[in-house]
Amino acid sequence: MTSNSTKETLERIHAALEEARAVLNRFTPGDIEAKYKVGTDPVTEADHAVDAVLKKNLLRPGEGWLSEETVDDFTRLDKRRVWVVDPLDGTREFVQGIPEFCICNPATDELIIGSRETGVTYNGEPARPSQRKDLHGALVLASRSEVKRGEWKQFESAEFNIKPMGSVAYKLGLVSAGKADLTFTLVPKNEWDVAAGAALVESAGGWTLKLDSSPLRCNQKDPLISGLLAGGPLLRDPLLALLERHSQAVESKRS
Repeated sequence: MTSNSTKETLERIHAALEEARAVLNRFTPGDIEAKYKVGTDPVTEADHAVDAVLKKNLLRPGEGWLSEETVDDFTRLDKRRVWVVDPLDGTREFVQGIPEFCICNPATDELIIGSRETGVTYNGEPARPSQRKDLHGALVLASRSEVKRGEWKQFESAEFNIKPMGSVAYKLGLVSAGKADLTFTLVPKNEWDVAAGAALVESAGGWTLKLDSSPLRCNQKDPLISGLLAGGPLLRDPLLALLERHSQAVESKRS
């Protein structure tokens, strides 16, 4: 991508986010009706309204679109550029009035934006991920839902500090800007949950991997992935070693 192309794309994204923020401001977090998709996943009028405004502002002829709130069109598989979008990540928190939902995070007035060519900015200032070298005292952002279900109990005695939080995209954005050291999710996610946040982490100089330690590659026919790990550049090996030890311990108990 040329510098002019990158600049135009970032300007397009920024403008889309500002218009999406204006649309979202028409709704009141904690005071909005929710319907439920399969299982306990809520969806609101705000999700659909933001999806529409993002698609209008971002999509150009010849580009593909993959969104949680749009029926999938497999013609995206043949496109050179594809937008992978979750219009309102953290809908559960939005419905509950918890300020952990994002396209950007209008509830906390945070905007994290960037590209591989330009790096990442946090509210307009250059940002980079944590340069911490070991896990001792590290701040790890965990899924609030996973913590409630007990999936993080295995890490209660770990040397890092765990902070439950909604919206995986928000968590990834904070890691990209060095506001936290690591985040990882232990359950399957869809590409639209993690694509934007993972791009921010990698653009800032951090790393992301799927749970099987393979790279994240988006625009697959099946957008479901096993889970995601992300962090500052010096914490990949310590985290992978820790997860391997925990995996071996679980296997040992089973046998």
